[in-house]
Amino acid sequence: MAHKSIEKVAVVIPNLNGEKHLAVAIDSLLSQTHSLELIVVDNASTDASLEMLKKYEDKIILLKNQKNLGFAGGVNCGIKYALEHSFDAVALFNNDAVAESNWLEKLVQCMNEHDDVGIVTCSLQLMGGEKLDSTGEFYTSWGLPYPRGRGADKHKFLDGGFVFGASGGASLYRSKTLSEIGLFDEAFFAYYEDADISFRAQLAGWKVYFEPKAVAYHAIGQTSNRMGSGFSVYQTFKNLPLLYTKNVPGPLLLPIGLRFYSAYWLMVGRAVVRGRGLAALKGVGASIGLGLGALSKRRYIQRTKKVSTEYINNLIVHDLPPDQTGLRKLRKVFIGK
Repeated sequence: MAHKSIEKVAVVIPNLNGEKHLAVAIDSLLSQTHSLELIVVDNASTDASLEMLKKYEDKIILLKNQKNLGFAGGVNCGIKYALEHSFDAVALFNNDAVAESNWLEKLVQCMNEHDDVGIVTCSLQLMGGEKLDSTGEFYTSWGLPYPRGRGADKHKFLDGGFVFGASGGASLYRSKTLSEIGLFDEAFFAYYEDADISFRAQLAGWKVYFEPKAVAYHAIGQTSNRMGSGFSVYQTFKNLPLLYTKNVPGPLLLPIGLRFYSAYWLMVGRAVVRGRGLAALKGVGASIGLGLGALSKRRYIQRTKKVSTEYINNLIVHDLPPDQTGLRKLRKVFIGK
């Protein structure tokens, strides 16, 4: 059955102390060839972001949080507004990114051409260079997600097609999909929440598509760098088990779990050796604390899934992520490949 045509679109920008890049991001969205409503969600910034935003007050909807809700909580505020006001789709856009003028038009066009697609992701390229940031997010048989193409030449991955997941930094989400599967899981706070919602969409029978004609540029890591050196380490070790526990179908739990926890604890050990052990171990502790909640969420997700385990198994990459060179060397020592 054909879905309602995507016409009315909201774009949500989460912001935390992003004054340096935010205006450029906003200007690129206000210049889009497809009409949109721009929603900026401020996560209790302490810089001059709010002062700067006053010049856009008649062009944007500004939602202010009293505390930092993270990426997941921040975008959820904007998504809820969009759903309450009957938008057909919601795009997310990082405050340190810039979109080409037809970015949204191409995403909408792609979604309208594929009724079974709930999420469309773009060619997200690194700012000021010739390299890629992401052409879709993938999940591996080792339980580790990764952005496809990161660091590769931007002229690669020029063909569109179905992918496992979408980068939350510059993608379009069908409102019907969000209404069915729920919003971003705020337990993630930041990191891998986009892989989680993509996984849930796939389990619910929605597909994710990569549209190379939609292009945006990203100054990667600007927000996380402001959070301190241990932030990304903590979030990584907190969220990876959450992603695995909630989403991996039952028949795949053991084969993926054996690889995942072998890799996970090796990664913890590497963090300790590199002087990041405290942040890593705090992340491990937090993941244990989130365990019971993850199990209750898992029961609902797996009970309501509409696709087979074989389908998911065919979607995932049966290898380590490309950047896991250390684990790849260890694997070769122990199993010869």
